[in-house]
Amino acid sequence: MIADTPRQWLATCPRALPPVLAAELEALGATDIREQQAGVSFTGTRAVMYRVCLWSRIATRVLLPVGEGAAGDADALYATLLEIPWPDLLAEGASIAVNFNGTNSEIRNTRFGAQRSKDAILDKYRAAGRAPPRVNPEAPDLHIVVRLHRDHIDVALDMVGESLHRRGYRRAAGDAPLKENLAAALLLRADWPQLAREGAALVDPMCGSATLLLEGAQIAADQAPALGRTRFDFMGWQGHDPEQWSAVHSEARGRAERGLAAGLPEIRGYDADPKVIRRAEENIAAAGLAKWVRVSVKALGEVRKPTHVALPKGLLITNPPYGERIGRKDSLPQLYRHLGELLHREFAGWQAAILAGDREHGRSLGLRSHKQYQLFNGRLPVTLLLLDLEGNRLADGDALVARKDLEIDIPEAEALPELSDGAEMFANRLRKNQRKLASWLKRSGNECYRLYDADIPEYAVAVDRYGDYLHVAEYKAPAQVSEAAAAQRLNDVRQSLPAATGVSADRIVFKQRERQRGKAQYEVRGDEGEMLSVREGEARLLVNLHDYLDTGLFLDHRPLRLRIAAEATGLRFLNLYCYTGSATVHAALAGARETVSVDLSNSYLRWLGQNLAHNGLAETRHHLVRADVMQWLREGDELFDLILLDPPSFSNSRKVPGSFDVQRDHGGLLNLAMQRLAPEGVLYFSNNRRKFRLDGEVSERFAVKDITRSTLDPDFQRNPVPHQCWEMRHKTLQGVADSAKK
Repeated sequence: MIADTPRQWLATCPRALPPVLAAELEALGATDIREQQAGVSFTGTRAVMYRVCLWSRIATRVLLPVGEGAAGDADALYATLLEIPWPDLLAEGASIAVNFNGTNSEIRNTRFGAQRSKDAILDKYRAAGRAPPRVNPEAPDLHIVVRLHRDHIDVALDMVGESLHRRGYRRAAGDAPLKENLAAALLLRADWPQLAREGAALVDPMCGSATLLLEGAQIAADQAPALGRTRFDFMGWQGHDPEQWSAVHSEARGRAERGLAAGLPEIRGYDADPKVIRRAEENIAAAGLAKWVRVSVKALGEVRKPTHVALPKGLLITNPPYGERIGRKDSLPQLYRHLGELLHREFAGWQAAILAGDREHGRSLGLRSHKQYQLFNGRLPVTLLLLDLEGNRLADGDALVARKDLEIDIPEAEALPELSDGAEMFANRLRKNQRKLASWLKRSGNECYRLYDADIPEYAVAVDRYGDYLHVAEYKAPAQVSEAAAAQRLNDVRQSLPAATGVSADRIVFKQRERQRGKAQYEVRGDEGEMLSVREGEARLLVNLHDYLDTGLFLDHRPLRLRIAAEATGLRFLNLYCYTGSATVHAALAGARETVSVDLSNSYLRWLGQNLAHNGLAETRHHLVRADVMQWLREGDELFDLILLDPPSFSNSRKVPGSFDVQRDHGGLLNLAMQRLAPEGVLYFSNNRRKFRLDGEVSERFAVKDITRSTLDPDFQRNPVPHQCWEMRHKTLQGVADSAKK
């Protein structure tokens, strides 16, 4: 056995991880540990170095420093390299490659620096009368690392070769894979080794390629991360002792066998994308951990704490999208908010570790973190948030509040303040409408509904309730009504609403609403950007009461959305002129196999993305398409089982030539849409044009049923009806073929 004396070593690692690496090195027997910016120097014997190469979950390389000196120019570089006793360092017959890093005013090219360094090493052998080593840039036995900083170089032998973060199990990765050593660092910071010893479960609700799960499983199994590696660069080092290495490796193999034999805790991962889960399964199989690590397709909103075994505690750890390479930035606050609600609702008593790409996203969780660590995922700055979910209260954000089981109080007449005759008349009608809707509201659980719609002609406003907010849209006063009279009536409305509904004045939003054509109804009216979360059926939808004339949720279409939810399970759903995508959210939550939502507005597609994220739904299965609907229908041939077609009454967008008029153009639009309907599918056609008449040719070509009345809830069952709606199917399979030809 070759004498094993202590030496100085350098273990490199990603930025911000030297403290984690230092603790790991100490546990492996290293001494004189000193943290650097991107690594840790330490003293240890050859056996310690072997253990670091085999067991370190954080290090990327282990280097043996062999020399340093001047390198102000090519000649000085050559002279410094020539002084190093290379024949005493390199194993006989070992091939080499030089990794040169850095430049200065004289050495301006790393390839030139590597070539000059290589010349010095080979010349050292020739000067000693020995055959020089073979140079093999692609697969050398030993890498020589030369680092140039200004006019000085440090020279080291790489004991590792391929970076230690490559464990060998990754067969496939997602769009933004988490490096294995960063994943291990997150687990160590979250105290997973101790939790695993206590039998705690490990869950990743957005597992991607399963890196966190596999690193967690290896830790729980006491398995050295480099155990499966067959080649290290130290095997090309003159000081390598194969017998000692065999003993260190054999010990690690025995520990892993005993760890797996003892069994692992529950380790589960989920992802909404089936393709991602297939990649994760490949990685798990490659790691030999398929018996213990299980993954399945589930959107974030469907994730639940494992219940088939007794799990008093566990760690939920995940790396959500950052919005840099994957994910929509504007959807991420809702995604994090939904994640926070999931943690609070399903994982009480557990620990959580969330790698947030932005501090604001972390705050969107709504939960208090007891520790934060600033890290880097590649070059991206990220923050690890550690949360104790025992008694961690979910904060109600000012702009994003989900409300359930809202109780409606109907003030009695005597509770009203002194009102004018007109204001009292208006207040009495509000109370009457509320009582009339009360039993329906109790049965349905709806918290968003129309309370009043110009029931008294003199008070031409629409009053909609959104949770504990009111949205009041004032219609344009008739020409015979003076501005002063209209202002007085609006003042009566303002005075009456708080007392008659129990909603405080600061939660009542007023807008003047005129009859609009085309895009005017969608234009921005403000820039507050405040989103309110409201519940409809199983969906939570984001509405904006301030910035647009409409709020992002057409209340009269509620029954149709719920009908789609009831029919969408396992189907492909197409939402044309999707607006903010509330129907898409319903279909997705109901288990639609896939959804496609088409709209020309970037603003509303972003809103839809936020709605999906707010419900824990991934865009991997729910596709957002920015396009002119008619052009998109002409250019494709995919079929859908369920289609919602709800076009505007009129549109003359600058983004497309010409204009669209639903009365004039609906025949051609329906023909195109029906070509996309599967033979046994159903299309729902709806529009809000008051005097709309369906073209008779449509009924001749397709099986058409007017379902308008069945798509109106009690809060909209008044004349005139707010919309018209038809159910359409193909009459025969031959009809499908004829439709496609036309």
